[in-house]
Amino acid sequence: MFAVPKEEVSFIGSRFRTRIQIAILLVSILAATTVWAGTGSAVQDRLDVDTREGQPIVVHVVVALCDNANQGIVPVPASLGNGQDPRSNLYWGALFGVRTHLSEAAGWKKMEAEIPEDPRILDRVVLYTNLKRGGISVPVYVVADAWDGAHIREALQAYLRMAAGSSTEKIEVGNGSEQMELRAGGSAHLLAYVGHNGLMEFSLETSVPSENEVQPRSAVVLACMSKSYFLEHLQAADAHPLLLTTGLMAPEAYTLDSAIRSWVEDGTTEGVMQAAAVAYDQYQGCGLNGARRLFWGAE
Repeated sequence: MFAVPKEEVSFIGSRFRTRIQIAILLVSILAATTVWAGTGSAVQDRLDVDTREGQPIVVHVVVALCDNANQGIVPVPASLGNGQDPRSNLYWGALFGVRTHLSEAAGWKKMEAEIPEDPRILDRVVLYTNLKRGGISVPVYVVADAWDGAHIREALQAYLRMAAGSSTEKIEVGNGSEQMELRAGGSAHLLAYVGHNGLMEFSLETSVPSENEVQPRSAVVLACMSKSYFLEHLQAADAHPLLLTTGLMAPEAYTLDSAIRSWVEDGTTEGVMQAAAVAYDQYQGCGLNGARRLFWGAE
């Protein structure tokens, strides 16, 4: 064994600390300059690129039909809580359901679409509108699926797979005399879930990002206390958590409509949360401050 002079030990230690400091600095610089897929800015950049290339903006919505018999909810009137009948269901065919509200009060144009072969999906609607983005009119499509309320577990599994960029789908729709192919499922720009928070009653495996190359995408979960139950799933899926909830809420379509419009037109998470709160207060009369505290999103 040989001895190292104290001065040499001090010099080596100083060089070692300097290298560590430089490495930390480089990592910090890289972190500051890298745009991760799970950020709002990355998704907004994707919207800009796609709209410049003439691609429509696509939102895919998974709706678990309200179901008195098969979900742990406070029962609603029988016609609203029949999870096997979309026509009058609280979250689908009722006044503020996704299909009814968007196509009537909110002014989205309904397009013909084939119902998927999966027997658990009882109805599908494709809706269309033009929204202003950067002063330019851009086409926005909503693909919404009504899942049998008895299969809420499978509906949530499907949603989380889409949020992870999996379960991609191409849908042919007619817009006037033109046919268009929509990139839906995990290829959509925004994935939304509407319905009861089934994760209060059961757990699901976390979906990881698809092995195939996926584009940045945002996620909305309109269900009670969704931040507490869905945030980790969405982060693991590398999806941008645009709009989640912090308390009990009525997952009705006016909130979804306002969130989509602000997300396209304003482009900021803060704008989306404010738009959702204004709409929620307008219909629920809960006070704007209370509604604002109900919604959370990450930049």
